[in-house]
Amino acid sequence: MSKPVPSACAVALPLPVAHAYRYAVPTALADRVVRGARVVVPIRTREMVGVVVDVSVETDDTLRPVLLAPDDAPLLSPALLALAQWMARYYAAPIGLALRAMLPAALWGRSRLVARLVSADDAPGGLSRAVVDALRALGGPADVQRLARRLGRPVWDVLQRLVRVGAVALDVVPPDVGPAPGSERTVKLTRALPSLLEREREFGRAGRQREVYDTLDALGGEADLRHLTQQLGYSSTVVRALVERGVAVYGTREALRDPFAGDATPPPAQLTPAQSRAVDAIGCLSGGGAAALFGVTGSGKTLVYLEALRPDIARGNGAILLVPEIALTPQTVARVRGVFGDRVAVLHSALSDAERADAWRAIAAGKRSVVVGARSAVFAPVPRLAAIVVDEEHDSSYKNGETPRYHARDMALRRGRLEGARVVLGSATPALETWSARDRVTIVELPERTAAGRLPGVRLVDLRTAPRIPESGPVPWTRDLDEAIERGLARGEQGMLLLNRRGFAQFIQCPACGEVTQCPACSISLTLHRVPEALRCHYCGHRAPVPDQCPRCGHATARSRGVGTQSVERWLSERFPGARIARMDADTTSTRWSHRRILDAFARGDTDLLVGTQMIAKGLDFPRVTVVGVVDADTALHLPDFRAAERTFQLIAQVAGRAGRGPAGGEVLVQTYRPDHYALRAAAAHDYRAFAAREIETRRSPPYPPHVGLVNVTISGATESAVSRAAGETADWLAGLIATRAPGAVSVIGPAPAPLARIKRRWRWHVLLKAPERRWLGRVVRYAAARLPVGRRPPLRVTFDRDPVSLL
Repeated sequence: MSKPVPSACAVALPLPVAHAYRYAVPTALADRVVRGARVVVPIRTREMVGVVVDVSVETDDTLRPVLLAPDDAPLLSPALLALAQWMARYYAAPIGLALRAMLPAALWGRSRLVARLVSADDAPGGLSRAVVDALRALGGPADVQRLARRLGRPVWDVLQRLVRVGAVALDVVPPDVGPAPGSERTVKLTRALPSLLEREREFGRAGRQREVYDTLDALGGEADLRHLTQQLGYSSTVVRALVERGVAVYGTREALRDPFAGDATPPPAQLTPAQSRAVDAIGCLSGGGAAALFGVTGSGKTLVYLEALRPDIARGNGAILLVPEIALTPQTVARVRGVFGDRVAVLHSALSDAERADAWRAIAAGKRSVVVGARSAVFAPVPRLAAIVVDEEHDSSYKNGETPRYHARDMALRRGRLEGARVVLGSATPALETWSARDRVTIVELPERTAAGRLPGVRLVDLRTAPRIPESGPVPWTRDLDEAIERGLARGEQGMLLLNRRGFAQFIQCPACGEVTQCPACSISLTLHRVPEALRCHYCGHRAPVPDQCPRCGHATARSRGVGTQSVERWLSERFPGARIARMDADTTSTRWSHRRILDAFARGDTDLLVGTQMIAKGLDFPRVTVVGVVDADTALHLPDFRAAERTFQLIAQVAGRAGRGPAGGEVLVQTYRPDHYALRAAAAHDYRAFAAREIETRRSPPYPPHVGLVNVTISGATESAVSRAAGETADWLAGLIATRAPGAVSVIGPAPAPLARIKRRWRWHVLLKAPERRWLGRVVRYAAARLPVGRRPPLRVTFDRDPVSLL
């Protein structure tokens, strides 16, 4: 019996709307319009790319038709489409935004509205004439947004008047459905010369041409031009002469744009006994099962991942390896390529749109079976997915910062269950939610470092009493840390210094009246930067010049307060003038591949001291690092956030793990005003279990995760009083909803101003929802997201963050 031909479909568009749109399916497109396929559809006055989420045979003459189905096969498998629908339900997000998070931006495309001059004579004067003159000057159809920028004002009303009088026409340029695949120029033989005599007659004294011909013949008759010229050393002139002789032609083939091509690091020769046991334990997991690989820093977790994946890849299956930071990707890719060669694809935000689209196509086509990438790589379209590894699973960067606010670790666990893939969560400092889920997650341990190194000793240096170097000024620089760095440099070794605060100074303050320069858009002080010199807000990006005098009292000088990575870098260059120093923070890594350049130089030994924020604390492996210093361990310890102690423990334990990975051993010095704090004492002892036991008990009352599920409801708007009232209304409405639909199952906490009360000119208030049984949270949040009255009152905005990683 033949399958019914669909006549209508539901299409999810990347818009903040809860529903899908219905369209008619033209007969000519019926075989391509299937669930998971991309389509181009009309929406109001433009056209958009969407994803088909359902098809039906019901007819409706009022439906507008699908315009285009650009792909031969659906981009999203049934499992990925099911994952998107689960994500939309769990995080109370529109299905279109869930799908937008899955596909590379280049595959969504955007339509453009362009204005075209028809008859200049019919245009009235004034602004209409200015628009006509601008169109004439641009020499052809012009993007409406470009036209508005040229004239310095909105032009939509004027264009509509010009359309009515016939002076201008408006056209919609359909969305581009994605960049064309990359291409590689090739050389292909066109004439067979099977015998030596024939080749002798053809080439005579043209010996180099004959060599190229023989090489091409040995390579199967075709090769990339770049391979011939760059790797085999033939000149392009000789190749061109071969083509002009008529025995070969130039051509092109589809090629994957891969900036990591060629990176490979061979793996160690053999596993340690503990690593072998871990590989066996992971191999015993059933499909959809999960394991937490709990291994101390330097225990060789990456090697365990690769060996556990090797049988899957040998059987023709696929795998995904997630890393939390772009900085880790080159080092991880090199190790993965050392095992799996060119079967590896890379997906992360530093790639261009074309590179991401190329990688996506190659993965979907089965040309790349191992995917390495950051958060969004969890959605890679890997056929026959057998395993997902989440390295450094505790890291907060796995949480998406916009709708849908998904956590890649939880998406990996859900996808594993949907596709029968094993999931491995690796960390030396597991998230407490993972550690508490031991009834559902198998714990696999690597209790010791590999033979190459041992865990370094960690000293807590009390900043209240420890002698300091007087010349260091505001930088908290003790004699203990100074001597440790000096010893390491004298031995020709490397050091790393962590301060989780970028900039030169935390703020500037007038010594006369105490005024602190604030961001005009956020309730936060502006940070002083010296390179380039400016005051900057790290939340909205606002910049201001450093004032010559106090704006409040007119005093001529201001003092900088607090320190940042820039001031530490400057102090080190003064204190150790012979040392080669690099800084790695958001300011020095804003350009493409800047992470890689800094880390490659450090790996080569071109840098002696690396100063940085938390991005230097995780997963990096440099055997020559013997000294690690934490300049101020208290930067996050006292934040008004229930995860502050956990985040501090993880940061200190992770950065301490960068030391002592080589035979020379290592030492770690942690400077703090709270050497008695349990998080710091546990980190210094490398004792995760002690910290977890204390912190889990601390969160029992008042209850916080992992004891309860948590949702942070944020109400924001431009007017403080309106946001305050709306937050109160929201809390009352939620309390009423829970009283009738889930009495006693969910608690409402608040409202209260957010700790960061204003960001990007929007005031922010919080309402928290807590529930011991998480299923009740899902029901309440889904209902509230669709019906909360405050959420329908622009310019107020309501966001629901389920399982938040921060309450700031």
